[in-house]
Formats: sequence, structure tokens, C-alpha cells
Amino acid sequence: MIKGIYELVSEEQLKKYAELAVRAGVNVQKNQLVIIHSDIKNVTFARLIQTAAYEAGASNVVMDWTDEQSTKEFYLNAADDAIDRFPDWQDARFKEWDEAGAAYIHIISENLDVFKEVSTERMSRFQKASRTKLKVHNAKIRSHEIRWCLLTVPSFAWATKVFPHSSKEEALQSLWQLILCGARADGKNPIKDWENHDRAFESRKKFLNDSQFEALHFTNSLGTDLLVGMPKNHFFIGGGVIDEKGIPFFPNIPTEEIFSAPHKNEVNGKLVATKPLIYGGSVIDDFYLTFKDGRITAYYAATGQEALQSLIETDEGSHYLGEIALVSNNSPLSQADTLFYNTLFDENTACHIGIGNASPSNLQNGSNLSVKELKEAGLNTSLLLVNVTFGSEDMKVVGIKEGGTEVLLMKDGDFQF
Repeated sequence: MIKGIYELVSEEQLKKYAELAVRAGVNVQKNQLVIIHSDIKNVTFARLIQTAAYEAGASNVVMDWTDEQSTKEFYLNAADDAIDRFPDWQDARFKEWDEAGAAYIHIISENLDVFKEVSTERMSRFQKASRTKLKVHNAKIRSHEIRWCLLTVPSFAWATKVFPHSSKEEALQSLWQLILCGARADGKNPIKDWENHDRAFESRKKFLNDSQFEALHFTNSLGTDLLVGMPKNHFFIGGGVIDEKGIPFFPNIPTEEIFSAPHKNEVNGKLVATKPLIYGGSVIDDFYLTFKDGRITAYYAATGQEALQSLIETDEGSHYLGEIALVSNNSPLSQADTLFYNTLFDENTACHIGIGNASPSNLQNGSNLSVKELKEAGLNTSLLLVNVTFGSEDMKVVGIKEGGTEVLLMKDGDFQF
């Protein structure tokens, strides 16, 4: 008999992982509302997070359950007007939660095949409707006005995709180990480990922010040759971030990236993806993007061309970039040398870009600028932000200063500063 998902990791380890999400991830404060988004299949871990949140002083912990099988039935069978309309009551509860100062924890568990029978076009329409209705909430998420955290647990479907030549139990055990290792949740004191991890980001962020490069030039042997112009007064962040009240938190567990926002109109060249992109339940693989004056002017995917087109054509802003991230190949996830088929993990193994919306946090004093001022500074706006991994073992990154001085930032996929 095959052991269940949570029988292959100790209860003590699960509790540490849950506590990490609460105390480091969203950094729950006394009497704070906490919202946990989770599929019903992850009820065991979600309840451990709930308990940890109450122990941290949460006033109330709301379980926002989803069910991927029910979602699949919705996409397959719902009437067109239901697909094209995100309910007002859904929007209303996010507004109420945001006004109450809620922190959001999202538990992700990949299942790549669950939506394979679903029309990409129908999924895209509903996602666009939801992003449009939740535009204000999502803007608060991206600007770090409210605290949130994404983290993962494995599933049999995901594990056997990552480890196709192992038994189900062995695959699940292996994926658990990689998730906990990548999340730095496998030690005696994960929270202290994350404090140390965050300190390691500081010197590199300071160097990049003091340098104020005019552009970053990315090249490798796979065909990437991308010149990314940077806005004046750009600001690199990474590791922990700070909300509007000055409270630190980690939006992503794991995280290895140092990122900023490129200038919307100053990205030129070709980007060749090195990892699959999972978007709306579809797999986009073996693909490239071509840019001119910031805009994606050509693209091709050997797998998932329709999904890639749907992503890029979401709105005008989804034809441009909102993020550029530097990630070392020496991170625990990179060293695992594993294709995770999960964007949260794969993007933390190598350099990546973000298609779509830029965060005001990536400009100095950006949170105090108006929408017009952010636009004038060169920041992109969109309903979405989707990351594409393009880093490689031979990735070279050169920073170009005003006047043309070049500084080697990465060589063979690793930092040189």
C-alpha cells in the first residue's frame, strides 16, 4: 500500500514548515486576520498553518478552499456568461479582507494534467475577468501594501512528473526533500536559517542599487542576446521585503532572486526560455521571445503556442516586461539540477524575466508616486505578471553604466560581485 502525501515527512518537520509560512512568510502580527488559500487535497497542511497562525496571535484564520476537479468542471461546462464574469461577491470579500489588514498564504501543489481537456481560450477569458475585477487587490499585492506568501507541497501527480522513473512513493519522497531543502525548511531552526538567508541578499542589492546601471546585457550559447534598459532610480529588491507599515515578510518560499523593473520601452533582442512555463494549467515549452523597444514583437513555442499567445495578448501591458531577476546557479534549487515543472521553483534556479506588471517597489520612493509618475518613469502596467526562466550554466550578465563602462555581474551563471 502506497503511503499518503503526509506520511512521508515527519509531523515535526511539517509543523516547522507551517510555522515558517506564518512567522517568516507573512510575519503574522497580533490580532491580524489571516487568509489561507488551499485546494481541499492539501487540508492536512492547511490546518497546520491555521494552528500556527493562531499560535502567532492571529485574530481569525479564514480557510478559502478550492477544488481543482470542481474548477475543471466549471471550465468545461459553465455557461459563457459565467466564464466571462467574475462574481461581485468574490471581489467584495477581497476588499473586506484587505480593509481589515489581512495577510494571505497560498498553498500550491502542481497537477499539470488536470486541465488538459480544458479549452485554453475559456481559461484565459475567466482569468482575464478575475484579474480585471481584482485589479485593486492585485495592485496591493504587487506593491507589497499587504503581506502574502506562496509555498508548495507535493502531490503524486507532480512528483511522478518530476521523477518519472521512480515509484510513486519514491518520487513523492524525493520531491518532499527538494521542496523542504529549497525552502530552507529542513534544518533545526528554519526561521533562523531564513534570517541568515536574507542577510546574504543585502550586499548584492546594495552594490546594484549604488551602481544604477543604465542597462543589463544577457547572453548565452542557447541564443539569448537581450539588452535590458533600466529606469533611472531603479531599485533592486530580493529576499525579504517590507510592507507599507514597515513589517518584513517573504512573498515566496523558496526565493533566490534579486530583481528590479526594466524600463518598459528599452528591452531589445531575443530571449530563449530554459525551463517550461506553467500558465493557466497549460505547459509552454521550448519557446523564445523577441523584443523591440520593449515590446514582444515575435514569439514561438514548440509546445503550448496557443497558451503563450493567450498570455501575451491578455492586454497591452502583457506585451512588455515588468521584472528582471538575477539568480545564481549555485542556489540549493539550482544544484538539485531538477526540472520542477513549477514556476515558483524553476524561476528560483536561474535568471528570469516577468511579463506584465511592474512593482512600484522597484523604484526609489515608488510607493509614493502616482500612476502617471510611475508610467513616466518607465514602469509597465498590466493585469498579470508571469515569470519566464532563461538563465543557464553559461549565462553571462554585464552591467552597463552611463558612459558605456561595463561591469561583469555574472559569469557561467554565478555572481561575480
